[in-house]
Amino acid sequence: MPDDGRLAFSLTLNGARRDLAIAPFDTLLDVIRDQLGLTGAKKGCDMGACGACTVLADGRRIKSCLALAASYDGAAVTTIEGLEGPEGLHPLQAAFVRHDALQCGYCTPGQILSGVAVLAEGVRDAAEIREAMSGNLCRCGAHPNIVAAIAEVGGL
Repeated sequence: MPDDGRLAFSLTLNGARRDLAIAPFDTLLDVIRDQLGLTGAKKGCDMGACGACTVLADGRRIKSCLALAASYDGAAVTTIEGLEGPEGLHPLQAAFVRHDALQCGYCTPGQILSGVAVLAEGVRDAAEIREAMSGNLCRCGAHPNIVAAIAEVGGL
């Protein structure tokens, strides 16, 4: 542990290993935004209720505002900045554009990352998509288009 009470911490963020020192009480969201400079994950409610902070940790969706960073030491974390591949947009990102599944865009990174995880979880229809996405809120009312985009990519 560094002398100032901070903890040695490492993670693979969007495919690149990052080593840094964190406070024991730092959330993963604060580390990603404030120390690593990636602002795609948003601090919405800061209570885990809105889903704007959703990231993938070892392939599972988590609300990073509630996750103590130290608990994810050594994890592979994907943010919206790491989702696009060399070929261009991730299929779900492209589907969000086609279906106009965003308005203000504040919740969009969390919606997309949660959608990626929902598809990996094997949803079977639009009702299951709606239920699985219930932890991600869109205050603009784009939920029907979000469900349509996820369903398209899932072949549903």
